Amino acid sequence: MTLQARVSHSVALLAFIASLACQPINSDTTPLAQTPELPTTLSRFRVDAWYLPDDALLGFVKIPAGSFLMGSDPSLDSQAFDNERWSTSAAQGVVEVADFYISRSEVTVAQFGLFANRTGRNISDTALNGKPAHPVTSVSWPDALAYCRWLQSVLTASANTPVELQQLLEDGWRVTLPSEAEWEKAARGNDGRVYPWGNNPRPDVANYNASETRPVGNGVCDDCAYNLSDMAGNVWEFTRSQYLPYPFTDTPQPDLTTDSLFVMRGGSYADGPNLVRTTTRGGADPGIRRPFIGFRVVITR
Repeated sequence: MTLQARVSHSVALLAFIASLACQPINSDTTPLAQTPELPTTLSRFRVDAWYLPDDALLGFVKIPAGSFLMGSDPSLDSQAFDNERWSTSAAQGVVEVADFYISRSEVTVAQFGLFANRTGRNISDTALNGKPAHPVTSVSWPDALAYCRWLQSVLTASANTPVELQQLLEDGWRVTLPSEAEWEKAARGNDGRVYPWGNNPRPDVANYNASETRPVGNGVCDDCAYNLSDMAGNVWEFTRSQYLPYPFTDTPQPDLTTDSLFVMRGGSYADGPNLVRTTTRGGADPGIRRPFIGFRVVITR
């Protein structure tokens, strides 16, 4: 079954919608009338550490190096879309991924609001309309990368940064968006599961078929491969990978001289279970800002 036949709410974002490529990078950007007011305390987060999660690695989780099965086999997953097929001769492919660290949850309104305060970046006013602990939305791909660069700079300079993360940055690792392969490995582990927790939908774990976002980290998933939160639902998540047909090839420097779509993963609160699977591939123009697209970050080589 083709992806076109299955998509409803998110149809405007999927990679084959060519009209998205016509939208300019700054299509929804308006200067902030005033800097956002940030909370003085926020449960589960450290105000003194850029509103990152209050745990030993500020919310970062190490994903070990190794291979995993990427793509979807329709004989095992009847919901598989055509763009998830690895090649004409194989439904899935084995991909080797180096170790990396990924944020346990999506970037929040408070985290992004602090970035906007500190940098004065022009962003959409609607990006900061949500509650502080909810995922930030209505951000563009360049907005997300700008946040990554800022977070790397403050982590590198601060004495509050955990020693393990500080050493990575000193060794040349960088804060950025996950590649499509990094995202999928973090979501499904190495056993080829359909959803982050297994092979069947679980609305008790993920926020989908819903009317709005929920606070990040609410969906702590003990059955998920790496105990990450909201890898299914809540908001679509930008990756750094250009949308291209499989087989996947990692391109550290995407070609920005031509119109491109960038892969987003995970589905949103408004989507059904077919769009929150670990292998569902969406794509968006880098300039769009929508209330169901956000991002999470990685520290990678």
